[in-house]
Amino acid sequence: MKISRRAILKITGFGVLAIGLLPKMAFAARGKIKSLRAGVQPGNKTRLVIETSARPSYSLSYPENKLVVSISNTVADNKIKPQIASGTLIKSIAQSQIGDKVQIVANLQKSISQIPKKQIMILEPNGDNDYRMVFDFVAGTNAVAQTSAVATTQKKAAKKYVIVIDAGHGGKDPGCIGRNGTKEKKVVLSVAKKLKSKLDSAGFKAYLTRSTDVFLNLDTRAGLAEKYHADLFISLHANANPSRKMKGFSIYTLSKKASDQEAAKLAEAENASDKIDVDGFEDFSKDIRSALSALQQQAVAEMSVEYANDCARKLVNAGVMKQPGPYVRHAPFAVLRSTIPGALIEIGHLSNAEEERLLNSDSHQDKLANTILKAIKEYNFEV
Repeated sequence: MKISRRAILKITGFGVLAIGLLPKMAFAARGKIKSLRAGVQPGNKTRLVIETSARPSYSLSYPENKLVVSISNTVADNKIKPQIASGTLIKSIAQSQIGDKVQIVANLQKSISQIPKKQIMILEPNGDNDYRMVFDFVAGTNAVAQTSAVATTQKKAAKKYVIVIDAGHGGKDPGCIGRNGTKEKKVVLSVAKKLKSKLDSAGFKAYLTRSTDVFLNLDTRAGLAEKYHADLFISLHANANPSRKMKGFSIYTLSKKASDQEAAKLAEAENASDKIDVDGFEDFSKDIRSALSALQQQAVAEMSVEYANDCARKLVNAGVMKQPGPYVRHAPFAVLRSTIPGALIEIGHLSNAEEERLLNSDSHQDKLANTILKAIKEYNFEV
């Protein structure tokens, strides 16, 4: 009888009992390290990003002049070369395998205090990246106090964050049309106006890419976000599906590759609106393709996914039906191709009779606008 190379472990109330003895301990790890990088953020914060192939479960410890991140059920990859920008607190980053855990040790210029939870993020895969753990910290044993002071200083600066809201389609392009004749361009413009009003009242500076029933090509829409120096770009749409039963919102961020076939088809349909009598479409298409690299900057991509995930969770918590599938999907949407963090929100399916009625309802439109606003208010613009 062959004996497996895997150690069989039994968890008891008194600890871990090894039932099998092996020459080498092996384990069935579900994740592995994909990349390690560090950079500098506003407020003189150091940012450490650890990318893993599976959602990480981790713990932190703070030996002198070190930050140690232990990730369960994960395999190290010592072939990965850490990318460390100049000016960070991190001198070097090392990996080591300890049982079924990988330990990431960041050797620091100076010791740090415990990193507050609000300065730790786990970002979902966005098509071009896997899961990412993001840690922001400053030097000194009073790191939390220092970070709070930075945040207070930034708040006192009273910067009005700029949000550009894009109501999809318009003019000769109605978008999708519901069973009872509801046009996408009309519904999303109504929600966009409500959102703008709420953002202005909350102290933001909000702009609409269109405030009337006019057609704008995708290049113009993305360009307005740049023109207004937006801190966040929100593009609103409504969806349609061959299945009349399909309903629920969905949220998308930009990536070079679509996260699934449905996301790819949706991006193709939304991008096709520019083919309606737009002069020089072929030239524009080439420019847009080459401009993809702008949004592929790591920080912009991560910030887009951060907002999209939080917005999706808040919509679900508010009782808004979510389309089956992942919280956030990713595809090459032309309207999102800029240097501004952004997300495309499909607020529901006009092809579903029940949801078409909802999307025409003032109360439901208010719920959508209020929830999107809440996610914007809690978004960390300074990261």
